[in-house]
Amino acid sequence: MHLPIPYRPEADVVSHRLASLAGALEWSAAAAAARPWVEAVRRHPPPFWAMESLLREYPISSAEGLALMRLAEALLRVPDAATAIALTADQLGRADFDGAADSTLSRLSSAAIAMSKKFLPEGDHPPGLMAKLGARTVVAATLRAVQLLGRQFVLGQTIAEAMDEARSAHRKHDALRFSYDMLGEGARTDADALRYLESYTHAIRAIASGADAARTPEHNDGISIKLSALHPRYEDAQRERVMRELVPRVWQLCELAAAANLNLTIDAEEVDRLELSLDVFEALAARVAAERPQWCGFGLALQAYQTRALELIEHVTAVARKHRLRLMCRLVKGAYWDAEIKRAQELGLPHYPVFTHKHHSDVSYLACARALLSAPDAIYPQFATHNAGTIAAILQMAETARAPFELQRLHGMGEGIYREVMKSKAAPVRVYAPVGQHKDLLAYLVRRLLENGANSSFVNQLGDETVDVDELLMSPLWLEPTNPALPLPPALYGPPPARRNSEGVDLAVESMRAPLLAVLATTAVPRVEAFDASNAQRAVAASAASFRSWRKTPVEKRAAMLRQASDALQRELPRFCALLVKEAFKTWGDAVAEVREAVDFLRYYADEAERIMQPVALPGPTGESNELRLTARGPWVCISPWNFPLAIFMGQVAAALATGNTVLAKPAEQTPAVALEAVKLLHAAGVPADAVQLLHGPGETVGAALVSAPGVAGVVFTGSTQVARIIHRALAAKDGPIVPLIAETGGINAMLVDSSALPEQVVDAVVQSAFRSAGQRCSALRLLVLHDSIADAVIEMIRGAAGELAAGDPALLATDVGPVIDREAADNIRRDLKRLDSEAKRLLAPASSSTEGNLIPPQAYEVSSIDRVTSEIFGPVLQIARWGRGELSEPADVIDRINALGYGLTLGIQTRIDSRAQALATRAHVGNIYVNRNIIGAVVGVQPFGGEGLSGTGPKAGGPHYLYRFCAEQTVTVNTTAAGGNAALLSAVA
Repeated sequence: MHLPIPYRPEADVVSHRLASLAGALEWSAAAAAARPWVEAVRRHPPPFWAMESLLREYPISSAEGLALMRLAEALLRVPDAATAIALTADQLGRADFDGAADSTLSRLSSAAIAMSKKFLPEGDHPPGLMAKLGARTVVAATLRAVQLLGRQFVLGQTIAEAMDEARSAHRKHDALRFSYDMLGEGARTDADALRYLESYTHAIRAIASGADAARTPEHNDGISIKLSALHPRYEDAQRERVMRELVPRVWQLCELAAAANLNLTIDAEEVDRLELSLDVFEALAARVAAERPQWCGFGLALQAYQTRALELIEHVTAVARKHRLRLMCRLVKGAYWDAEIKRAQELGLPHYPVFTHKHHSDVSYLACARALLSAPDAIYPQFATHNAGTIAAILQMAETARAPFELQRLHGMGEGIYREVMKSKAAPVRVYAPVGQHKDLLAYLVRRLLENGANSSFVNQLGDETVDVDELLMSPLWLEPTNPALPLPPALYGPPPARRNSEGVDLAVESMRAPLLAVLATTAVPRVEAFDASNAQRAVAASAASFRSWRKTPVEKRAAMLRQASDALQRELPRFCALLVKEAFKTWGDAVAEVREAVDFLRYYADEAERIMQPVALPGPTGESNELRLTARGPWVCISPWNFPLAIFMGQVAAALATGNTVLAKPAEQTPAVALEAVKLLHAAGVPADAVQLLHGPGETVGAALVSAPGVAGVVFTGSTQVARIIHRALAAKDGPIVPLIAETGGINAMLVDSSALPEQVVDAVVQSAFRSAGQRCSALRLLVLHDSIADAVIEMIRGAAGELAAGDPALLATDVGPVIDREAADNIRRDLKRLDSEAKRLLAPASSSTEGNLIPPQAYEVSSIDRVTSEIFGPVLQIARWGRGELSEPADVIDRINALGYGLTLGIQTRIDSRAQALATRAHVGNIYVNRNIIGAVVGVQPFGGEGLSGTGPKAGGPHYLYRFCAEQTVTVNTTAAGGNAALLSAVA
């Protein structure tokens, strides 16, 4: 069977889940059973270090809770003292621990964290000697505190240490079992994946040495594995490679677990990996059936917060029965909720793939629990929950179903509730036990804090005496299904009349990508007739004639035409994506994003024109009226680039048209077909033919002729700094009016990384920013500046991650890096690579010296200093420098050097020191600054795009100030007393 699409109306899904529970559960009885557990926990609360107590003491909504979370996430991995001091000062400096109850802070460390602010330097500045000595002492104490925090949520730093702790727990509760989870991030390189494979292998062998092979997997300890840790490209687009390379790796682990009769569970991951996870799971299940049919320890974790959870259980049950296996299924709520919400919003998907109300997730969990208990021949259910009401409900349904099952809790959480539950011995309990170095717990711990720190969380409310027990145990079944708690992605910018977000495609969903792939075969790139540059003046004259009527068209009518064009473009997204793939060599992901950006430009500028072009009444003396108006200027020359042949083209044209100007559109010579189809949409939407003319041809002839032609009211240009200078000089040399130039040019875009940043996040951001779109974005990362203390490790990870990218045919879903735009571009890049080979240290394999094709795989070099990077290389070429010593000992020094390069388009800052990020952003002369993320993909109306210095004139495209540059201003003052007197004044004083 195929799973349904994950993007469905939430209320409809919940209604179906409620119907599946009809008659299966008496909640009042479950609540009555759970009440004594809750009351006992409140009478005898868990120790301070239990998650419930920690969240009560320092809720994540407070400055103190946030500071503790941020320190736990970052401090242990910081290798240099200066950054550790700055991080601790930054986080503790914004919190007030003085009021903590029960002397709990003394348990954190022998030095009270509350005192640390008095010893730490203020801000992100070098401290004096005495202050520095004091700061080091407090940082050391804080470090010990964070390590103590880690010990509460990680069973052991090694599998041997964890098993020792587990044996101690076994002696107290002989029915207690463990599932060990080897902590770590997903693999970015194959070396990472092999290291995790070795870690899992070692752990399974260790667990096996203490297990009884004669016992069934239900009674033995086991292990949980993360597929994304075992393959660096664990994603749907790399399906063939994953099946070829990953499945044999996981099978090695399965064989070891099966030989010792352990249980091995594949952990759940993000929604976009679900189908791929199922493919891997089914391939392994088939092999288990063929080679280890007696083994009943193979399992999968299922996330109840996904809207497809119930169908997923039906699918897994069918797989088990098909292969005559009994599979273990761990049911969890889910661990990536905020990331799933953000992804759906960013991609413009129709609905969320997860429930947005807690009670909806609770209902789903109960429906999934019933389904699991209903298939004892195929499934051994494992219910992971800390919710007392849910536990009681499961016990009630299990008694009816008479099916074997177990309960699970996380190490460091839910101990109070399970202390009470285990007294009845109603079900065996397994502890999900993280194992690993404390510095590796960061992502895990933060997820746990975020999941359980929400105000609606049972774990959070359990320790809150103000929440009545009846309220805490209220049935989720009694609440009506409701609309999502958040605006749906299409309504991200507000309810009507706010503009509608453009609709996207999840390429990981087969049914959503199918229309794109289908239209590719039938899409031809139309031939575009070249414009004769000698006719430039005639085209300008036609534009000027059209301007006289177009400017009089009401702004509301102009805006309606642009919205009509946007809707048409949205409907034709597959065809325009195919055009972009064929003519501009875009990968599918980039093509979808570009069509969406063009749709957003049309809608945003339609709204903005209606907003700014309304007359504004100004105050003044009695007896006169004063009104400020914006008026159109006339014909505009719009010169767009080949790297965004639809989005930037449509943005320029829409801005001019919305404000009542007419357009002479000169698209890039390499990509005229996309522009032609865009103009056809505008004409079909009602824009007169002469109001937007497409004039295709070389910039040296057609572009130059249009810029220099008399009667042009303005020029908007996106391209190289060199060409912008030529246009600027041509406009300055003309007789007649001084006309505006809007230029957005390139940049030596940099990213500064300090030692508090998470290396895996840095590498993800670097690879996306430098190599996506083959590096052919104005915003692409050109210069990475790494702190010396982490540079070697991060460079090695970048080398591995870049080496995993697939370069080739952009029409293939698996392709990450397509060819550069043409032979000239490829030759220019190769000349720069030859120069870098003689000046810098090469970090990646050389590009092919073949003269055939324009494919250049990712390239990276380490340079001796920032000053060596003097020009933009418009391709997948990254240069890396170091800071933290010598003349670049402080991050402010790095920003000053970047400013000195003269460009100012995009900048990335990777740090966990919030005050540092803000200070550096203020110091930088850069248009777009991104903190702890990639530096590409600016969204219309969200991240207005444009730079300064050698990177452009401004104003920012897709921002609230852009349309003003297309307009002239006019003030009209009317003496209202000219015809006999000021009647209004006389009436006012009568």
